[in-house]
Amino acid sequence: MVANNAMRHKRHKTHNNNNNALDGQYMKATGPLRLASFLVVGLFAFASAGEGLALERGPVTNLPLPRFVSLKTGEGNVRRGPSLTHRIDWVFTRRGMPLEIIGEFGHWRRVRDRDGVGGWVHYTLLSGARTGLVEADLAALYARADQSAPVNARLEAGVIVSIDNCAIDWCRVHVEGVKGWMVKSAFWGVRADEVFD
Repeated sequence: MVANNAMRHKRHKTHNNNNNALDGQYMKATGPLRLASFLVVGLFAFASAGEGLALERGPVTNLPLPRFVSLKTGEGNVRRGPSLTHRIDWVFTRRGMPLEIIGEFGHWRRVRDRDGVGGWVHYTLLSGARTGLVEADLAALYARADQSAPVNARLEAGVIVSIDNCAIDWCRVHVEGVKGWMVKSAFWGVRADEVFD
């Protein structure tokens, strides 16, 4: 680490020595040169803005980050870092609990729960099965994706539902043999703009 810092400092120093004639001075661009510089800056700004629209990809799986998964087991150790030598900070104890993957390193995934609590979990403890954690107390489970439709059930806050598919505002879910549609805002475990079958 120290060697890298020294090299950066040395390059910076060499760069300054080569440009002594321009220290403290600014070049003024006029005419075609000025127009060309505006176009180049504009193209870089446009390209950077386009990159911000796409989801980041994980370096290990090449899957989108962040993304939602669920806890495969009834107990999962959450570690401070991505190895068995790191201390266990938390233990997730609810099978099917939705988690958000926010980082990857080897066989480890950095996750967080609905409250933002998390750390590093081994990938074998996670499942791609989509689940949601009901946030609103007595949330309605509708027969159709329509708030005027009959209500199949009312779910308490903290209930975990299995997600079958999601449209723009609604998701089809099931829990304990009861199926129906829920408004996305009633549970945690899916992005607001996410649509999948």
